[in-house]
Amino acid sequence: MGELDLIALERWATTHVDGFAGPVTATKVTGGQSNPTYRLETGNGRYVLRRKPPGVLLKSAHAVDREFRVQTALADTNVPVPRMHALCEDDIVIGSAFYIMDFVDGVAFDQPSLPELSNEARGQVMDALNAVLVAIHQVDIETVGLSEFGPHGHYCQRQTDRWTKQYRASQTDNLSDMDDLISWLQTNMPEDDGQRRLVHGDYRLDNLLFSPDGQEVCAVLDWELSTIGHPYADLAGVIMQWAMPANGDGRGLAGVDRAALGLWSDKQFLETYCTRRGIPGIEDFNFYLAFSFFRMAAILQGVKKRALDGNAADPERAARLGAYVPEFARAGLKAAHP
Repeated sequence: MGELDLIALERWATTHVDGFAGPVTATKVTGGQSNPTYRLETGNGRYVLRRKPPGVLLKSAHAVDREFRVQTALADTNVPVPRMHALCEDDIVIGSAFYIMDFVDGVAFDQPSLPELSNEARGQVMDALNAVLVAIHQVDIETVGLSEFGPHGHYCQRQTDRWTKQYRASQTDNLSDMDDLISWLQTNMPEDDGQRRLVHGDYRLDNLLFSPDGQEVCAVLDWELSTIGHPYADLAGVIMQWAMPANGDGRGLAGVDRAALGLWSDKQFLETYCTRRGIPGIEDFNFYLAFSFFRMAAILQGVKKRALDGNAADPERAARLGAYVPEFARAGLKAAHP
C-alpha cells in the first residue's frame, strides 16, 4: 500500500502538466516523515511528486493542497520555491491527493555543523538561511493572495490549542513534562502584538536546497505547516533545532564549538534577523522557544503514532524520531525557565 500507480499517474499527468510525457519512473525520496515524496524521471524532464500518506490521518494534517497553494503564490517573490505544475485532489487517481512540481537540482545539508564545508562557506550558509527567513516574513500577503491563508487572531494561542489537540489525539504515553509544558504555555501566553506574516512552520537547514557553494538558497521545501501567523515562531524554530544533539537524528549543534567552525551563534542569528527586519529586538523570546519545543514534540508524537499504526513514510526512522518526544518536552520546560 502507498506505492505509486505509474500507469494512472502518467495518464493523469500527461493531460494536466504541460510538456509531461511518459514513460515515467519514480524513486522515493527517503528521510522525510510527512508527505511521501518521489522524484519522477520522464523522457523530457524531471519532476517531484508530493502526496498524502496512506491510511487514517489526523484532521488537517498532510495538507498537500496548502503546500501547492503557498508555493504557487510565492512564484514571483524573493522566496525561492520550485515551480508548481498541477494539484490532484482526487484520491482515486493514485490513492491520495498529490501535486507535481519541478525538480530543483540543489544541495541538501543534513547536519547544521556543515562538516563538508569550509569555515567561510559555513558562514555563508548561515547568512543565506537568515536572509531567506526574513524574505518569507516580509512577503506582502495581500499582494500574493495569501491574506486568508491562515485564520485571524492570536497565532500562538491558536497553535498551542491545535497542537495540544493533535498531541492528545496521537498520545501513546503519559508524559508529565509535556503536560507541564502545555500548562506553562497557556499560563504565560504573551499578548497578541498584531503581527500577521507568512510563516513556514518548519524552517530549518534540511528543508532548504542550496547552490553547491552554499551562497544561495535554490528552494525552500516542505511547506505543509505554513500559515499566516507570528514570525517569531519560525525564528525560534531555528534556534530550537540548534539546541538538539549534534549527532544522528538530533541534527543540532549542542556541544559544538561554533566559533571555531565559522558557525553563527544564536545571538548573531537573532541580531542579524532583527537588523534585516528593522526591529529593535524580541521580547518574550523564551516563550517562542518553549512553544517551538512543544510543537515539535507534538509533531514527533504524530510521527511515532504513524509508525505504530504502520503508515509512516519511513517506519524505521519514524520510530527513532518518536523517541525524542520526551527530550523535546524537557527542553521546552528548560526554555520556559532560562
